[in-house]
Amino acid sequence: MAATLSPHASDEDLAGKRYDRRLMRRLVVYVRPYKRLVAGALALLMTEGLLQLVGPVLTQRVIDVAVPARDGRMALQAAALYAGSLVLAFGCSYGETMLTALLGQRIMRDLRQQLFEHVQRLSIAFYDRTPVGRLVTRVTSDVESLNELFTAGVVAGLGDLFTLLAIAVMMVTTDWRLALAAFAVIPLVYLTSHLFQSRVRVAYRDIRTRLARINAYLQEHLTGMRVVQLFGRESGEVERFGVLNKGHLDANLRSITIYALYFPAIEFLTSVALAVLLVAGAQRVGAHTLSVGVVAAFLQLLRRFYQPLQDLADKFNTLQQAMAASERIFLLLDTEPTADVGAAAGRGPRLTAGAPVTIAFEDVSFHYGGSQSAPRWVLRDVSFVARPGETVALVGHTGAGKTTIVNLLLRFYEPQRGRITANGIDIRELALDEWRRLIGYVQQDIFLFAADVRTNIRLDAPADDAAVLAAAARVGADRVIARLPSGLDQVLGERGSSVSVGERQLLSFARALAANPSVLVLDEATSAVDSEAEAEIQSGVRTLMEGRTTIAIAHRLSTIVAAEEILVLHHGEVRERGTHAELRARGGLYERLYRLQAGEGPAPERPRSALASLPGAG
Repeated sequence: MAATLSPHASDEDLAGKRYDRRLMRRLVVYVRPYKRLVAGALALLMTEGLLQLVGPVLTQRVIDVAVPARDGRMALQAAALYAGSLVLAFGCSYGETMLTALLGQRIMRDLRQQLFEHVQRLSIAFYDRTPVGRLVTRVTSDVESLNELFTAGVVAGLGDLFTLLAIAVMMVTTDWRLALAAFAVIPLVYLTSHLFQSRVRVAYRDIRTRLARINAYLQEHLTGMRVVQLFGRESGEVERFGVLNKGHLDANLRSITIYALYFPAIEFLTSVALAVLLVAGAQRVGAHTLSVGVVAAFLQLLRRFYQPLQDLADKFNTLQQAMAASERIFLLLDTEPTADVGAAAGRGPRLTAGAPVTIAFEDVSFHYGGSQSAPRWVLRDVSFVARPGETVALVGHTGAGKTTIVNLLLRFYEPQRGRITANGIDIRELALDEWRRLIGYVQQDIFLFAADVRTNIRLDAPADDAAVLAAAARVGADRVIARLPSGLDQVLGERGSSVSVGERQLLSFARALAANPSVLVLDEATSAVDSEAEAEIQSGVRTLMEGRTTIAIAHRLSTIVAAEEILVLHHGEVRERGTHAELRARGGLYERLYRLQAGEGPAPERPRSALASLPGAG
């Protein structure tokens, strides 16, 4: 069963193993397309490792041969060879850096692309329980950690291992006893590195946790900045952010402290190894069993040996960071997207775009979760039919279940009981993208992208500029476009902030019309426009609704007087249904709501709130 992210999974940041073969195998999949880059980087790293042996070999030869023989020519040749090796090593280092950076950037691109495509397919229920800021952390910071793994971790680590092996082989073959003396402090280096790895892994995980909290907090509060400023919450929110920010700072300082202790400790142990080497070498040089050149070469080799050993500990930490990051990334990738049975089947029933569609709810019941033994049902046995050219209006108090009906129709959620059909076909048998293309949805909370007007109206509809302008003209949005300096090319602010709420609603109507939908879903579609604009929109809407199946959520009952059927919802149940005239004549819930909105005054026996008098209210 695929994993799902709990609301706290990102916050706690799973500990995981030091090295997880399963995760590494999944990461290798992203490397396979770039085998040539990996091979080239490894070849350059190995060449650079071998070039590090040139200096010590030449040093030994100059001291043991050239100096006693006073052969200046040999010394100059050795100097030239050493200079050439340095230039070549520089070229190898440059090439290896470029190749590993290119490898890391391409893997990041591929992984971020896959993550973005995946999160777009996740259910709305997933977003209900997962802060957006944490998802941003997954796609940005965690992917960046994997970039470090491939640019300065695995490939460079293999190069360090090769360098260590080459130096160790040369030391042992040159003088095995002196090599044993040089290796005497390796157990202490291992112990120090082990302590460093365990401490820094905890510190790093704490950093990731606190960074995810900061991102989640920022996303929420920047989005709700108007509310923050309206209620004068600036100072309070600054204090709350300060706590999160200080926590992140403290976690980073702990990591810095660990690094500040580790590298001097390794440097100290390297110096101890040099001292041991000098003592052991001096005794044998004095006994004429070892040449000065060999000791000098060993001193250089020892420096070169402990440097990659120190780097390997740091690279192992990079591996731990990548393991933690990859665990969170793959947990997100393993979260199952919205089920799309129709697309999975690849065949079966299909509906033609623009063709008439009859929608039927058949004893639909739904709850959002909670106790399975006693679920809190949001809808109970809801049934109705919406036919082409007709309007079914949904009315009722807040929380009655109106928006839930729309969410089920759009398949943001699936009902636990009953079914929803389109022309007699269960909508779960239809491909999800094809089904949603048949629906034009005008929300009360309008969302516009930070893109030009043309893109916001057209989206993926096959409409040219003429069709976009025609759709805008039919709902009065053409006057909004005409007012903008660049017309259709005008780039709107984030969420359409550069235009008024009413103008956003006009543009959302044009968007619905441009798609030429078979089904219209209107969620109090004229709530943000003035009376003059509303009259203009209603004229366009009537044209738009001709021949189409329309489901309208209404808070202002005056907007749905002409509906063929009005459903009065109360606590998830359809309590009344009929036309406006029939419901008013009945004198029930609808009549009470209508009188309240019309300002006709409450009946003498009615309590303070019309809603309080409804059955089950309170």
